[in-house]
Formats: sequence, C-alpha cells, structure tokens
Amino acid sequence: MLQGLMDLLSFCWKPFSGSKYASGDFSMAVVQANMVLEDQCQIESGPFGTFVGVYDGHGGPEAARYVCDHLFRNFQAMSAVDNGVVTPDTISRAFLATERGFTARVEEMWPTQPKFATVGACCLVGVIHQQTLYVANLGDSRVVLGKKVGDTGILAAIQLSTEHNANVVETRRDLIESHPNDPHIVVLKHGVWRVKGIIQVSRSIGDVYMKYAHFNREPISEKFRLPEPMNMPIMSATPSILTHPIQPNDSFLIFASDGLWEHLSNEKAVEIVHNNPHAGSAKMLVKAALHEAARKREMRYSDLRRIEKKVRRHFHDDISVIVLFFNHDLISRGTGLNSQLSVRSHLEH
Repeated sequence: MLQGLMDLLSFCWKPFSGSKYASGDFSMAVVQANMVLEDQCQIESGPFGTFVGVYDGHGGPEAARYVCDHLFRNFQAMSAVDNGVVTPDTISRAFLATERGFTARVEEMWPTQPKFATVGACCLVGVIHQQTLYVANLGDSRVVLGKKVGDTGILAAIQLSTEHNANVVETRRDLIESHPNDPHIVVLKHGVWRVKGIIQVSRSIGDVYMKYAHFNREPISEKFRLPEPMNMPIMSATPSILTHPIQPNDSFLIFASDGLWEHLSNEKAVEIVHNNPHAGSAKMLVKAALHEAARKREMRYSDLRRIEKKVRRHFHDDISVIVLFFNHDLISRGTGLNSQLSVRSHLEH
C-alpha cells in the first residue's frame, strides 16, 4: 500500500510520501525528540470515508499508544450503532469510550504501576464522511486548512481546531467559569499558565490524577498531588468538535502535534505545503520546524540533527505531521471509497 515509503533518514525521523487515501494524496512524517517517542498518528480510509488521528502523549507514551489502538475502533463501533452515519455525537462517544477504557487500564495497573495515572494524550481527529469534514480535539494539537482565495493563486491559512491550553485566554476563562470556587485553578508559573500550576492543557485522554480524587494520592509523585481535596474533575475528555462542509476551493489539511506549531505559524506551514510537491510535504514541514528550532538556539540544522534522543527534547518536541490533499473529483464521485488504507506511525524509531 505504501509505494512511496522512504528509507529511514536517521534513527529519529520517519517520512511517508507518495501515498493515497480515499479523497486524494497524503504525506506523513514523524520526528522523535524524547527517549521514547510519545507521539502517535494514524490514517484509516475505506467505505466510511477517512479517519485521521494525531495523538501527542505527555508523561510517557502509554496514553497515546492506547488511543492509537482504540479510538478508531471505538469510532467504528459507534458508527455501526448509528447505521454507518457519522455525526459529532458519534465522534464524541468514541472519545468518551476511549477515555473510559484507559481509565479502566489505569485502575488495573494502579497497584503495580501507579505512574499510569499521570500520563495523558492530546488527541486531534479528523473524519471525512460524505463530503463533510469533522474535526475533534482535546489539547493543543492543531489542524489548519489551506484554502484557495478566488483565482489569485493565494492560499489562506484557516485554523479549524479549538485548542485547550491554559496559555490561551479562552481556555483560562472556561476553567475559571467551570471552577468558580477554586482561586488557583490556573496559576502563572515561570511565565507559563498552567492548570493547578501543573499542566498546560485542560483536556486530554488520561491524566486521571486530575479527574478522580482516588488517583491523586500516594504513591504518585508529589509534584502531581494537589494540596486540597478534589471535589470535581479538573480536566476533561470531552472534545471540541467542528463541522466543515468541504468546498471546491479547499486545497489541503495539515494535522500536527504542537511540536510543529511551536516553530511554524499557520501561514508559514500553508505556504510551505503550497510551494512544494505533494510527496514529501510533511517532511518539508518537519524540516522547516527543525531549521527554526536550530536558529532559535543559534546553531546549525546539521548539528541539531546529530543530537541524540532525549537530549534533543531540550531543543524541540516530538513532531507528528499528516497532510491530506483533496481530490475533489474523487470526493464528488466517491470512487476512492472502495480502497482500504491503514497506516500508523511506529511505536519507536
């Protein structure tokens, strides 16, 4: 299926290119910075349409791996219950089923591996079904649409996902409104806003130590334990969902973990994809982000590439990128739906 699978460029970079999904071409690239890759991503395409997921783990890889194993399966199950129809509710129920499953896993592992209570994953999902795009998000990964502006040859960059990060004013406002009796629900710490002074994102799958009081205690690390009783969940696993009818001037979508957006603006990312061949476009985005990470540290890109895993995390995060290009002829005729595709990033590189 992956005719364009390229050779491994280094121990920490894996690109996929020159491949197709139900509605056009796609490109995928992953670069590893942590000692163990905490990002996961996948593309699933078939008669139902296309499912794209980018899962950015934190505290460890376990939650992101669990989501990659189960979220699409839960989506399939919920869609089957709805007779193959996809709605925002279908997707939301798949997220919540995945959250319940991971919480049960944490409960099971608690006596021997309580660390599972402190891992989580930001989850960005796109579903294309019957010429409609659904975007569901927990956390601060992002999807950006490249949209043609008339006949000008210019592409506008339109962000389709809502981010849940305490550094975003709207997120802080939502947290304060939903926790009116907690004056410390958001804390400015070393110039960064954090939920309870601990974590930046306010929504995720996992992080059950911030959702259930019986996990916020010994033997988890003291840095995760709250000084006051938890009377209600602090974090949420309910995604923000946007519905977007696909238009003829919609050109492509960029799904990426926040490791990319830390270094590239929406506009710059769309410009890079627009000015390069489809094949390898995700790789070009990752390369541009790493060049910018090196520039910020006043070092050469070639030197950054030689830094080993774990140490690299001081320069950039794990980065996962999926670019979907729209073939509107395929979309309108639905002819691509007969082809099956299932691609997942490796557990480790």
